[in-house]
Amino acid sequence: MSVNHMNQRQLANRWGVSEACLERWRSEGIGPVFLKLRGRVMYRLEDVETYEASCLRKSTSERVSGGAA
Repeated sequence: MSVNHMNQRQLANRWGVSEACLERWRSEGIGPVFLKLRGRVMYRLEDVETYEASCLRKSTSERVSGGAA
């Protein structure tokens, strides 16, 4: 079993947001779960994809449930 990880810069590039935005989201408990290994923040690809799937909507009026922003 292979687990793929990405760092903060890679996720920021994937989503087109700043690294500071991801830092703020982490402090507010928003976004995918993350690993903090000896001060380094890493995201497992499977967690990022799960979070992305939880953010899918069919319309702008659809109510958000759970932790997705």
